[in-house]
Amino acid sequence: MKKNLTNLALLSIFCAFSLSSCKSNSDKEAEAQEKVTKATEDLNDTKEEVSNDKIAKANDADWQTFKTEVNTTIAANEARIVELNNVIKKSPSKYDDSYKKSISDLEKKNNALKERITNYENNQTDWPAFKQEFNADMTALGKTLKDMTVKNKK
Repeated sequence: MKKNLTNLALLSIFCAFSLSSCKSNSDKEAEAQEKVTKATEDLNDTKEEVSNDKIAKANDADWQTFKTEVNTTIAANEARIVELNNVIKKSPSKYDDSYKKSISDLEKKNNALKERITNYENNQTDWPAFKQEFNADMTALGKTLKDMTVKNKK
């Protein structure tokens, strides 16, 4: 008899848990509607944040001035690279392979800068960040080109 009562008690507890965990369709529908409303609000918030964080683009006057200055500097770098290559051709025995490789690397960097300025024109992104990074790269390249002919005195 105790065994039957225990089994009956366990069965009723199991049924109570099963029935209490089931939700009616109207409850499920209300919950789903609440989730959709929250998702819509999140989407609207995200759209608002994106519109507030628009990427700063260059205006035409700044862009044209910057582009002209950069193209002038790139042309000067190309002329300097040609000059260094001519010096190597005049007395090849004086210069080792690492010097020649350095000049070749500088030429590649100069060409990469030229390509970056062209790509930016076609796909403008964050102007202040691009300008700062590009100027830093141009300055580093110019300094390296200038240092190529300075003789180290010890």
